[in-house]
Amino acid sequence: MLNYHFDDPALLELALTHRSAASRNNERLEYLGDAMLGFVVAEYLYLNFPDANEGQLTRARAALVNKRTLAEVGARLNFGDQIKLGEGEMRSGGWRRESIVANTVEALLGAIYLDAGFDRCREIILEWFAAELADIRPEQTVKDPKTTLQEFLQARGLTLPEYQTLEISGPPHKQTFTVGCRVELLNDTISASGNSRRAAEQQAAEDVLARLKSLETDA
Repeated sequence: MLNYHFDDPALLELALTHRSAASRNNERLEYLGDAMLGFVVAEYLYLNFPDANEGQLTRARAALVNKRTLAEVGARLNFGDQIKLGEGEMRSGGWRRESIVANTVEALLGAIYLDAGFDRCREIILEWFAAELADIRPEQTVKDPKTTLQEFLQARGLTLPEYQTLEISGPPHKQTFTVGCRVELLNDTISASGNSRRAAEQQAAEDVLARLKSLETDA
């Protein structure tokens, strides 16, 4: 699973313990692992793509360091079956939930850093994310809709968009989020749904941007 042996097995146990299972859980390790991952990926991109500018590097890092990519890595390494969950999360299939698997990957990286130091943690990150790193091309990484909308508004001297969660529906393991996006050029709120708050915000931003561009074309 890990291709890593812990000198301190208690760190491994803690990294695999979700907050639903115990008060002493992996959330602090998740925080640490997130920092390790962000730095190592940033370093890798900086060293391997000397011609990429700051914006391209930032977008490439965001494409790699996000819940979806982390969950894909965790699923590929079969981490889900090892996560210790509370009874409720276990019944609802929490080991398959994107956010839980992604957070566990970060917690494991934090635990490896504490167990063996930064250099070994870097090696593990580059190994686990090898496929994703091999595919990334900073110059081809497009801006996400929220960033594009923000830049569109700023270029015209307008205030930034406001996002509001309008509804959360569905069972805990398969929730649907509905988010509204308001901008000063539109009278109504544009809403969109997704399987995460971020996905819903991105879709709403994309819809708002399309509406604004349509208004400019018609003007």
